[in-house]
Amino acid sequence: MYEGVSFIPLTWTDMLYLAPEFTLAAVFLLLIVLDLLLPKSVSRLSIGWLTFAGLLVTLGLVVWRMLDMNKAGAAADAVHLLSNSYRIDDFASLLKIVFLTGTAFIVLLALGSVRDDDAITDRAEYFYLLLPAVIGAMMMSSSGNLVTLYIGLELLSLTSYVLVGMRRKSSLSAEAAFKYLVTGGISSALVLFGMSYLYGVTGSVDLAVIGKALPGALVDFQALVYVGFLFMLAGFGIKIATAPFHAWAPDVYQGAPSPVSAFLAVISKGAALAVIFRIMFNTVLFAVGGEDANVSNDIFFIVLVLAAAAMLVGTTTALRQKNVKRLLALSGVANAGYMLVPIGLSITVVHSSNFSEFIYYLIAYLLMTIGAFAVLSVVSRSAGHEELKGFSGMYYRAPWTAAAMVVFVLSLAGLPVSGGFFGKLFILLGAANAKIYWLAAIIVVSSVISYYFYFGLVRQMFMRSGSDDSDIRVPAATGAVIWLCAAATIALGLFPGPLMEWIDAVFSIRSDLMFQ
Repeated sequence: MYEGVSFIPLTWTDMLYLAPEFTLAAVFLLLIVLDLLLPKSVSRLSIGWLTFAGLLVTLGLVVWRMLDMNKAGAAADAVHLLSNSYRIDDFASLLKIVFLTGTAFIVLLALGSVRDDDAITDRAEYFYLLLPAVIGAMMMSSSGNLVTLYIGLELLSLTSYVLVGMRRKSSLSAEAAFKYLVTGGISSALVLFGMSYLYGVTGSVDLAVIGKALPGALVDFQALVYVGFLFMLAGFGIKIATAPFHAWAPDVYQGAPSPVSAFLAVISKGAALAVIFRIMFNTVLFAVGGEDANVSNDIFFIVLVLAAAAMLVGTTTALRQKNVKRLLALSGVANAGYMLVPIGLSITVVHSSNFSEFIYYLIAYLLMTIGAFAVLSVVSRSAGHEELKGFSGMYYRAPWTAAAMVVFVLSLAGLPVSGGFFGKLFILLGAANAKIYWLAAIIVVSSVISYYFYFGLVRQMFMRSGSDDSDIRVPAATGAVIWLCAAATIALGLFPGPLMEWIDAVFSIRSDLMFQ
């Protein structure tokens, strides 16, 4: 082993800490066997409900573990497993709650839409393949070294490639799967290449050791340190679909089933952002002054440039978009930029609430994006296509669903009273407190530009008459997703304080992010 560290096996206590991951893995294997044994005459929707139940049980285990670790009322110390390869801390637990909740919503959405999608032939796989994908996302949020991180990344990626191509009778789905496989492979190669440089100059794959070794490595290998981080940021930039690495997103989102598009937009993007957050705050915050500070500041500045590019490119490219799935993909590009801002701001004397700003907006983004995809799945089934004109006259055909879509549009645009409004406001104030006024101006400008295409949806729903006057049927499972997301979006907008205070109470930058 590197650095003379011998392998430390898992104990029974350690395995209890990993109960959420083991539970999901066990449910996944059980559902594979069940799918093989069940006769073809039995509906595979039962597999979907079992997948949903497994996610809820796992969510309960994560919440129980986090509450148990924080029962003293203060931020808990992290639990280190396998020589710090895997960490159980509040950073990871909060993100796992977001990932599991989002995936549960996506399974419900799939349960409401799969019955009417004849292009999906393997309906059981459509559900249980989400489980290894979310396990990969959970591994990425808990990773303490580059090897564990890469394994989680590949587990998430490989299952996502299959999920994108689940509509086997659709040529668009096959094209989307191929494009995603190629771009995903390039992303993985860039990440691995960047990791190899960091390992080469520091002699370790442990994030804590890398952070401590970087100041010394800069003496002889400053250029290689830049190369390593730039390749990693480029690789993860593809995963989160930030400009200029976003070209794949509209095609892949359009070809994939709507629930899978929602998964890529929220869970896959959130996992990659979580990894960037942990890497930046564990390794790049090595500055002690002089040349160290210059290199650290340069890398954080590159993240801010990526954020600014994503916000401007995402909003301007969406202006002429008529396909709603492609529009939501470009909206995701802009939102990736907003969520990169708290990461790139680093920690200053006047600004240290980076994580609470990030996680709050991620939660708001999850709710409004999954809700919007749920409404789109209903409208596209009724209209027979996913174009913007399919929303014409929707207020007269499904007034309550149209009202829910207005909530999601207000939140995506960042207008009161919605979770998206306060999410953008907190990020904007963070940039202003850090005195990065040019970035604050770009946040405002990109938000204003987005009003045009977001309110194009409202204009279609309320000010256009559709060619079809029949009512829009909303399946019960899809309706539950729509209204749970709409209610939570409004609640976040009305009461942002309690969530932010709770995050600040349980999360500690020193114990949860800066390895000891």
